[in-house]
Amino acid sequence: MRAWAGETEQVLVPPQGLQWLRVAFRAFLILLAVFALIGPMFLLRKLGFKRQSQQLVRLACRSSLRVAGLTVTVEGEPMHRSGAVVANHASWMDIFVLNAVHRVFFVAKSEVRSWPVIGLVARAVGTVFIRRNALDASNQVDTILDRIGQGDRLLFFPEGTSTDGRRVLPFKSTLFAAFFDKNLKEAMWLQPVTLNYRAPEGRDPGFYAWWGETGFAEHLVAILAHVGAGEVHAVFHPPLKVSDFEDRKVLAKRTEELVRSGLSV
Repeated sequence: MRAWAGETEQVLVPPQGLQWLRVAFRAFLILLAVFALIGPMFLLRKLGFKRQSQQLVRLACRSSLRVAGLTVTVEGEPMHRSGAVVANHASWMDIFVLNAVHRVFFVAKSEVRSWPVIGLVARAVGTVFIRRNALDASNQVDTILDRIGQGDRLLFFPEGTSTDGRRVLPFKSTLFAAFFDKNLKEAMWLQPVTLNYRAPEGRDPGFYAWWGETGFAEHLVAILAHVGAGEVHAVFHPPLKVSDFEDRKVLAKRTEELVRSGLSV
């Protein structure tokens, strides 16, 4: 199993004995936090109270991370204007982390909408679903235009895959094409963010990373079984105005450089 050239498989140690009780208890608390708030989240969104709905999303994400033993710290100032946030991608936990510290809406492939449980949660929190198909490019631009026009900040992971959290892979410039639409370019701002995970003492540095062919359930169980506190440090870089850049390739390169500059693990 390989995630990228030169990297071998991710090794996770399964829980033993009474560790399963810790997994079950933590999983119960996280499900309680998420599903107790999912109804009010959805209702508030339907009634047009988007900001209040997002506050519940932040509460659910913060609570889940606290239960999982992960502390979040922030450096820099999260962007308050509408636009997009792009970050390095180390884990499924990235979405929880960024939602815990900022009001963002994740952009996901359309298949996620129909996934059990995860699809329900994704719909409730206002995820933007797109089909990654060249034939749907114009529809994707329209969707992004509409959401940014509503004042939303959309979250993208331009690497296109997750890593071990200790490197930044080249950004795929195709994901930046929509930002250069004539109806969007002049008003579009983009904020690069670097996520630095620090494992609990005695754990592998890439403990929180989820990559390659490691299953979601396998990784989640390993996270919930551990003893000791970990940390993720989110570095918010200064926002970039899209119209200041010549094209998508130049913008992708610059955001990649900024995200990599904030990596400290």
